[in-house]
Amino acid sequence: MTEPDLALHLGPLAISGTVLTTWGVMAGFTLLALLLRLPAKGGLARLHTALEAVVVAIDGAIGEVLPAAAVRRVLPFVATLWLFVLVANLVGLIPGLHSPTRDLSATAALAVLVFASTHWFGIRDRGLRNHLRHYIEPSVILLPFHIISELTRTLALAIRLFGNVMSLEMAALLVLLIAGFLVPVPLLMLHVVEAVVQAYIFGMLALIYIAGALEPNESDTSAMETPS
Repeated sequence: MTEPDLALHLGPLAISGTVLTTWGVMAGFTLLALLLRLPAKGGLARLHTALEAVVVAIDGAIGEVLPAAAVRRVLPFVATLWLFVLVANLVGLIPGLHSPTRDLSATAALAVLVFASTHWFGIRDRGLRNHLRHYIEPSVILLPFHIISELTRTLALAIRLFGNVMSLEMAALLVLLIAGFLVPVPLLMLHVVEAVVQAYIFGMLALIYIAGALEPNESDTSAMETPS
């Protein structure tokens, strides 16, 4: 953690701007969830409709990757991940704030969360023994390669999001320094589009990893249902 990133001190505890911004995003989602518990009247009715459309779209995207039986189990996690990364990417548009996802520690935490959730869904669906057994199939010789693959894809997931968001904000800053405020609207549109794309890619990769943990079970189920 570098000194310019420090936002405040609580005694010996130093809290960075990334942490404060992340807390702000989480508080915003909490407030939104509380609002959705209220009766859908007036403006809240339109908010309910808009969020329902978002959830339906995410549900459809998940359904294209996972079998129907697994969609409802995975939907809460993947939808939350998608929306959080999207809002975190867009926070950089607010003057004086930086996207939490431009900090490698934040993207690493998200990548570790995806790593843990992948194994959680796999163990929940197949059981601990069957989930771990696929790491030594078809041969135990492949175990080190499976472990390396798990670690490298988690690292790549963290670095990809961090690098893209960091480069986007740096490019925006350079353009503003060179051209002033002559091109703010196209620049903002570029930021919004890139933020949406990066959130989609991150969520889709997480979804693919989870599908990989569930796929062996689906294959086993299909084999059992196939008549001999």
